[in-house]
Amino acid sequence: MHHKLGIFNNELKKAQFLNRLRGEIAKRGVIDVLRNGIKVYPANLIMFYLTPTERNIQAKALFEQNIYSVTRQLQYSKDATRLSLDLCIFINGLPVITCELKNQLTKQNVDDAVYQYKTDRDPNELLFQFKRCMVHFAVDDTRIKFCTKLDGKASWFLPFDKGYNDGAGNPPNPYGIMTDYLLKNILEKYMLAHIIENYAQVIEKVDPETKRKTYTQIFPRYHQLSAVESLLSDVYHNGIGQKYLIQHSAGS
Repeated sequence: MHHKLGIFNNELKKAQFLNRLRGEIAKRGVIDVLRNGIKVYPANLIMFYLTPTERNIQAKALFEQNIYSVTRQLQYSKDATRLSLDLCIFINGLPVITCELKNQLTKQNVDDAVYQYKTDRDPNELLFQFKRCMVHFAVDDTRIKFCTKLDGKASWFLPFDKGYNDGAGNPPNPYGIMTDYLLKNILEKYMLAHIIENYAQVIEKVDPETKRKTYTQIFPRYHQLSAVESLLSDVYHNGIGQKYLIQHSAGS
């Protein structure tokens, strides 16, 4: 790719390429750029190798070439260089998920992380601009909340918990902290790719009267994801035509 575009042997071409990439992410959002790549004359660039079907060995090898990386204490601001974020997850060099982590042993919890996102994380910073990141997680050792659009005090955080005893929160975990399912199940390579390809997306709504367009970025809640995945798995094993009942609280 870089031979065709010559971006590594020419500073101007490199700057033009990064500018193009930045523009595409701003316009279409990082999810769409990962899913569909970008066109940079004379090439169509694949930004992410999609999940392979079981029998496709070539696609599997390509998928394994995706680079998932994590940066702790990421300094995200050009101006306020001392500001840093607890954790950022990148796919092929593009930031997709941010996390603020708290620990109740130090007398801080998930709501302190939410407060930090609302008050200390400027939504005008590139990393926090709408659509540039897929999701922002506030995490402590018992609870998780998430937001897809940081907007200062108006940021809307939803629970990303499993639920416990027909109520909120998470079940006890004999093997570690209650919220380790985020790392073990959700941020696992294949699951994260699956979410990017099939669940996460930006939805456009048009007001019928004013014709004004608004955009919402969707990231699945934990119970939505687990319900759909369980259904798909059951259909896969037992075939179509079964009857199912999904029980959930109002508004979820």
